[in-house]
Amino acid sequence: MAGLPVFWRGRRVLITGHTGFKGAWLSHWLLMAGADVVGYALAPPTQPSLFAELSLADRLDSIQADIRDRDELAAVVARHRPEVVFHLAAQALVGPGHRDPAATWETNVGGTVNLLEAVRRNPSVRACVVVTSDKCYEPAGADHCYREGDPLGGTDPYSASKGAAELAVASWRRSFFAAAGATRLLTVRAGNVIGGGDWGSERLVPDLVRALAGGRALRLRHPEATRPWQYVLDALAAYLHLGRLACQASGAAYAEAWNVGPLVGTGTTVRQLAGMLAAAIGRVDPVSLQVAAAPAVPESAHLQLDASKLAARTGWLPVWDLDTCVRRTARWYQQFAAGVEARGLVDAELAAYAEAAVSAGCPWVERPREAGS
Repeated sequence: MAGLPVFWRGRRVLITGHTGFKGAWLSHWLLMAGADVVGYALAPPTQPSLFAELSLADRLDSIQADIRDRDELAAVVARHRPEVVFHLAAQALVGPGHRDPAATWETNVGGTVNLLEAVRRNPSVRACVVVTSDKCYEPAGADHCYREGDPLGGTDPYSASKGAAELAVASWRRSFFAAAGATRLLTVRAGNVIGGGDWGSERLVPDLVRALAGGRALRLRHPEATRPWQYVLDALAAYLHLGRLACQASGAAYAEAWNVGPLVGTGTTVRQLAGMLAAAIGRVDPVSLQVAAAPAVPESAHLQLDASKLAARTGWLPVWDLDTCVRRTARWYQQFAAGVEARGLVDAELAAYAEAAVSAGCPWVERPREAGS
């Protein structure tokens, strides 16, 4: 069961955005735990894609549709009656947000509202976890570490759309989900994730993998920007942990916003992380890494999240430090390039992560004595 509690066995789960990088990892993890998974998303955005490599279209009810289609989304929720919803479908990049701001807002805000309305009309949903972004905050300076109560905003269209999505969820929560027994609405504000199986455009890890493979310079928009980097499974473990807690009798206490990120520190720049990855993937000396300037769009130069609330109230903590995450990510791409099947790589990664989580005493993981219960 790859570490997830028996709570997920037979649980009806809807994942929007299941064809994306994080969505594919989450779908596979829940399938391994015995969940009944339905996915709602556009076609896989990349070629190759982790969704295709994991044969997820054959293993879950995969519905190819647009989150902006209110009627179709409402029909899917009504037909499948999920108990837990993870909302990952989004336009998730700063660059496209500048190139098509209207579509970004229609997807990130309008699509979220469509989901909230569908959930409001289906009492089967016990918890709905809406994934936004660490960029949802109003910029507050290089040294600021953002907490959940900080002002929402964002100077670029993508970031502002995520802030607006947060406001929409908070409004629906207070207006329509305040009664006892109502669906618990949560938002999770995650930092930048890395891990194997990401082939997206305008994302550091796949851009670096492609640059090294082609012998080209890596093009970076903001090489000195700092970001709260974290491993993909750390972020997903937090989503799953919060979703399970929200379904408990006391789950209303978790119906609020949560930061999900690494332990508070000074942050790592884009250039530094690129150097670490280059050294691990291509055996390139970070000092000699070729970096070319990419067309820059306005975005926050420094982002650091304070995830202490999540740690204090739920016991969640990152399992692996950044060095370990980088090494494991690099090895994933190396093995895939050598012909190892993605599903075997993903299963091995889940097993290693669960073992490390057990050793660390993580509360979301299933202990060996509970396995098969």
